[in-house]
Amino acid sequence: ALVRAAVFRAPLAHARAPPRPASPAPKARPAPSRAPAAPCRRRSRASPPRERPPPRRPPAMPKSRRDKVVALTQTKKKDREWKGGLIENVREALDAFASVYVFRCANLRNNTFKDLKADLSETSRFFMGSNKVLQVALGKGPEDEQRDNLHKVSTHVKGHAGLVFTNLTKEDLESALAKYEVNDFARTGAVAPETVTVEKGPVHGQHGGLMEHTLEPTLRKNGMPTKLNRGVIELLADHVLCREGEHISPQGAILLRLFGHELATFKMDLLCGWSEGGAFEAYAAAEDEDLDVGDVERDRFRYDHVPASMMLPKELMGDTPVEAVIEKPKRRTSARKKAGTKL
Repeated sequence: ALVRAAVFRAPLAHARAPPRPASPAPKARPAPSRAPAAPCRRRSRASPPRERPPPRRPPAMPKSRRDKVVALTQTKKKDREWKGGLIENVREALDAFASVYVFRCANLRNNTFKDLKADLSETSRFFMGSNKVLQVALGKGPEDEQRDNLHKVSTHVKGHAGLVFTNLTKEDLESALAKYEVNDFARTGAVAPETVTVEKGPVHGQHGGLMEHTLEPTLRKNGMPTKLNRGVIELLADHVLCREGEHISPQGAILLRLFGHELATFKMDLLCGWSEGGAFEAYAAAEDEDLDVGDVERDRFRYDHVPASMMLPKELMGDTPVEAVIEKPKRRTSARKKAGTKL
């Protein structure tokens, strides 16, 4: 048994790994050399203070956008390029056509005016826009006029006027303009050429028959004393829609359209003419400066017949200062102070 133990233990002794050699001790790192700290010196009272840098300016605030007016319209403003293009087109037409006339529109209707321009597109060309730009294109005086006596034409370009360059004679042009004189419904502020009255009783429409009962609230809303009687609109008293020589109110314009009264006429009158060679002639229509031109360049709210109770008093509408009209409120005195008693 001892021999066997020695035999079996011998290979085990040889299989064991040799012991590891001891690792050398780590070397101590030298401490970093530091310069000795300078002794703290207190500043004496006599030494001058250090200069401080100038204070920084605060950053500028962004511009406020609260008062900015934002236009919701998609129409672009007529800038310098548009005005320059209009001047060039007028001067090109001056070379292309034989004569130029100044016309004035009364109760302008856009659709009718478009038809007129399309009919005369081969022989004429119309210009309407800024009157001052048209005057510059022709020339305001003898020193800057494009042709002889052309500055006389620019003096008539005022109000609701325009230019027409054409190869037609004056008679042919006037006959062409007369074809497009059409009647239409008057608008607010136009001067009534006649008096229109609706009589008491059943209300008849523009076609001669009884007016539809669904229009009764519209008539009553615009000032007509009406009522429904078994589906028929009845007027309780005579009602005047407009008077001759007076301006038409907004309610009157609506009622005139409902009853089919066309009191406005679209027409164009020639004021003056110029032809090649410097011949200038003014016509009779140019002398009538007080002619009513319809609803153009008029304050529509001026004749809206707003009751006086909704307007400011006359004292505040004039040049009188408000402080002179409005009296200061009197200070009230209590009954105790009047009696001389104390609290």
